[in-house]
Amino acid sequence: MPAEEPAPEAALPGGADALALAASVLDAQPFSRLLGARITRFEPGGAVLELDVRDELLQQNGFLHGGVLSYAADNALTFAGGTVLGPSVLTGGFGIEYLRPARGVRLSARAHVVEHTRRRALCRCDLVTVDAGGGETTVAAAQGVITLTGR
Repeated sequence: MPAEEPAPEAALPGGADALALAASVLDAQPFSRLLGARITRFEPGGAVLELDVRDELLQQNGFLHGGVLSYAADNALTFAGGTVLGPSVLTGGFGIEYLRPARGVRLSARAHVVEHTRRRALCRCDLVTVDAGGGETTVAAAQGVITLTGR
């Protein structure tokens, strides 16, 4: 089977319009609302999802729960893939490596597209915690494949 040609960039509204569109998609996810997640960047080739760390999101040792990190990676990867594939996308699969315990006041999941075809995008995500003074620590990294659903 011959390799698929890279797709032209999907048409996105510009700037604030693109961010508002992404925010409305995120807001349509009840679980994202429960966690208090928000999109802070959404532009061709990348997306950033953030959430505030609060007690309900910690595990027994006081660190941000790994499930919250996985959620943030999954959604950030999918939003990044959607910037090049369009809005009808799902996560085809992803892996995550936890590098150190996650502590701080905010989690930032920073995803970008590495490579894509017309139907799939390979994306990577750095998960960074921000402390009260603005200091940043990379706590995990993820990589996944985002797939066009065809809708």
